[in-house]
Amino acid sequence: MKRISILICTFLLINSCSSKYTPRNIENIEIQEFKMDSTSIRAIIAINKDCVYYAGSIGDFGFTTDAGKSWSVKNNVFKDSIIPHFRSLAKNGDNFFALSIANPALLYKISKNTTALIYSENHEKVFYDAIQFFDDGLHGIAVGDPTEDCASIILTSDGGNSWSKISCVNLPKFADGEAFFAASNTNIKTLGSTAWIASGGAKARILKSDDFGKTWQIFDTPIIQGNGPQGIYSIDFADKNNGIIIGGDYSKPSENKANKAITKDGGKTWTLVANNQNPNYKSCVQYVPNTNGQEVFAVGKTGISFSNDSGNTWKDVSKESYYTIKFVDKNTAWLSGDQKIGKLVLK
Repeated sequence: MKRISILICTFLLINSCSSKYTPRNIENIEIQEFKMDSTSIRAIIAINKDCVYYAGSIGDFGFTTDAGKSWSVKNNVFKDSIIPHFRSLAKNGDNFFALSIANPALLYKISKNTTALIYSENHEKVFYDAIQFFDDGLHGIAVGDPTEDCASIILTSDGGNSWSKISCVNLPKFADGEAFFAASNTNIKTLGSTAWIASGGAKARILKSDDFGKTWQIFDTPIIQGNGPQGIYSIDFADKNNGIIIGGDYSKPSENKANKAITKDGGKTWTLVANNQNPNYKSCVQYVPNTNGQEVFAVGKTGISFSNDSGNTWKDVSKESYYTIKFVDKNTAWLSGDQKIGKLVLK
């Protein structure tokens, strides 16, 4: 019996070691670029290596299902005198939800045969920045700049058919000048029933909810903060404990001071990484799937960077400017930028 136990333990140890992921050493990348005239694209939904959807700055909603060989684009299909400027896009089942910035806020549900305005908000300060759905498909969340003394957060619990705004009574107070950035639709991360939201400006903090957005906590970070363009622009989590934030100072994009941090306790505390080292300002950070949280990409107007040690050290792998990146597997990602969409393939 003792010998059998030893053999079992030895087998489990060997199997554990053999399944440990070895991160890749990526020196450069290749990107296939697709020109998208007259539109700035900050929000994409990557389905697979052949299919990506986007919403753009001229009220356009488009997609490809053949790896970019052809594109289907709908312009100004919303039958409104105001052309929405989209920087947020989410998918739930077969439906898409595109949310405009500025006043009035306009949230559209885009189905196969219909497009409907399902939420609007009028306020001189209204400005929505990102939208995501939770894993259950029923709950969704969108976040915007304060119209009072708290974040603007709207929620759905019926799959996106109806949305309602949380009262400031139920949210942490914001500092004067604290807000969000509509840079890449990635300042919200959802996992299970948990949501994390990253702020910037006067403060760079993390809002966290474990119950689909009903109740909230707020945590400080060491990311550069204090002025309008400073703060956190993007957040991602590899699992419920390990996460990463990135940003910097949009007005000084070459600086790399206090613009990257990681957490190992679910967002309660954050530690700066690669401080005063590249990458500099970035608008989006994403873990590469199926790499145990070790491989990370960050993109922005200053180029594309890669880490194979969970964000502690980085390599600049491209000078191409993009706003956001979304992986569909460990070797393929879609990107979007000013008048372009890109497809990145790692070989």
